[in-house]
Amino acid sequence: MLLQACLNGARNVVEHPAVPVTAEQLAADGAACVRAGAGALHLHPRDGAGRESLDAAVVDPVVCVVRAACGVPVGVATGAWVEPDPERRAELVSRWTKPDFASVNLSEAGAVEVMEALLAANIGVEAGVWSVEDAERLARSGLAARVTRVLVEVLEGSGSPAAATARRIDAALDRLAITADRLHHGEREATWPVLRQALVLGRDTRIGFEDTPVLPDDTFAQSNAELVAAAAALRDELTAPGAR
Repeated sequence: MLLQACLNGARNVVEHPAVPVTAEQLAADGAACVRAGAGALHLHPRDGAGRESLDAAVVDPVVCVVRAACGVPVGVATGAWVEPDPERRAELVSRWTKPDFASVNLSEAGAVEVMEALLAANIGVEAGVWSVEDAERLARSGLAARVTRVLVEVLEGSGSPAAATARRIDAALDRLAITADRLHHGEREATWPVLRQALVLGRDTRIGFEDTPVLPDDTFAQSNAELVAAAAALRDELTAPGAR
């Protein structure tokens, strides 16, 4: 099972002083996460002013620095909040050459065009599915068989209801015969319930400051690596022989 580290997302140092922003910070943080058990990284590159950017002049160098330091696949985001215009967003990602993969939210306008641009650039696609409706959008796109993986993403809720949302999306993907690998993750209060269930189900998962700064015991993590180590320990516990 893949354990991916999501290093920063839209967070900044005001929210947590250890959030990595620069390429050098991302590289050092990513390397620590790999040592703690991460097998891939997801990050949101920033420009010199600290703003998220989809410009190849920002994205490609950041990915190169991080991959060289970490030695694992590095993915980035394509969120519409960075570039709201769908045509412009697809144009920007079409110029990328360095990311191994990129996440695309099926709920956003222009998602299919962004996925097509990534695939044409030989960059893998993580299809972000937030709902049953998103799963249906992916099926209608005609691209489901070409994505690297499907991200089953639970953005709201907590506890067993959040875990149940992930299972409903999984069931829709099964019904639609979408067979790509699946990575389950939650955000905020949904993070650990969804992650724990993902491990039990044998799904890939992820952890990091983008999703939560909180450890399973509700204390604040000092670093992304501490979050990864906690997830890796939980994986070992839940997948040990005889574990339930």
